[in-house]
Amino acid sequence: MKTIGYAAQSADSPLAPFSFDRRELRDNDVAMEILYCGVCHSDLHTARNDWGWTVYPNVPGHEIVGRVTAVGPAVTRHKVGDHVAVGCMVDSCQECDHCHNGEEQFCREGNTNTYNSPDRQTGDITMGGYSKHLVAREEFVLSIPETLDLARVAPLLCAGITTYSPLRTWNVGPGSRVAVAGMGGLGHMAVKMAVGLGAHVTVISRTADKKADALELGADAFLVSSDGSAMEKAASSFDVIIDTVPVKHDLNPYVPLLDIDGTLVLVGQVGPLAEPSTVPMILGRRRVAGSLIGGIAETQEMLDFCGRMNILPECEMIRMDEINDAFDRMEKSDVRYRFVIDMASLDEPTS
Repeated sequence: MKTIGYAAQSADSPLAPFSFDRRELRDNDVAMEILYCGVCHSDLHTARNDWGWTVYPNVPGHEIVGRVTAVGPAVTRHKVGDHVAVGCMVDSCQECDHCHNGEEQFCREGNTNTYNSPDRQTGDITMGGYSKHLVAREEFVLSIPETLDLARVAPLLCAGITTYSPLRTWNVGPGSRVAVAGMGGLGHMAVKMAVGLGAHVTVISRTADKKADALELGADAFLVSSDGSAMEKAASSFDVIIDTVPVKHDLNPYVPLLDIDGTLVLVGQVGPLAEPSTVPMILGRRRVAGSLIGGIAETQEMLDFCGRMNILPECEMIRMDEINDAFDRMEKSDVRYRFVIDMASLDEPTS
């Protein structure tokens, strides 16, 4: 199937129009027209080869909302016309213990990423959602609740599940005391998810600039991390901290904020951190952990939860030909809080 998208041809080239072929439908495949695609920091890192594993040409995008246009003969979960979603994965071995436990993100054979990953059958490199069409295995195609605004759903497929999964893993619910460090694309979703689950939510930020925004999003309190007195008073006051800071940073101010047996969960920074002190971990049986998106069943659970609670990200809609400017703005945190590409713009002439 011929399609069009935007691709990076090298680490230092801007994304530009690109024509390529999607695979023909296999028996268990779903084909879709992409309606909206979210813009994730991972897209920027991959396009620019910040992690050193990009294969070019690279079509990013793993927060995908579409309409089914065709299905293979073995497909039972979706039909033509359905509104569906695809997140960060499009395949896994389906046979290991993690796949059987609904945690395909930890597949023993390695999951197949929605882009920049070899197809399990052909070895062709997957191309993502910055394009007009997608073909994906049925088991990795999700249903979208009818109550949700399609134009704002896309970031749930990465930012949403990345923050929902650790909240569920560490049993957050009514009475839980949750802090969210950093309030960007991930952080604002962590606030909404934790509030939806019934927790008492505090946003931690270096300055008070985002206090009004945090409270508007549903947070109960705001803690300025540069205020030593306030941080000291907040010691041992949280059960879970969701750390969404996307750069190398110091955990030492945050760990003492956890109560005994509390957990700080890293979901932002992929890579090195400043050297941590083990003292508060040992003295308070506190934990520092990481979390990677979520499995397919949990992602569907998250979408259904958002449908019931009407939880959606705050989005700025852009045209496809505005993606390079969006990348530049995202690096400066100049977005409230996620960019979403309207794929209808891909049919229009570029300016």
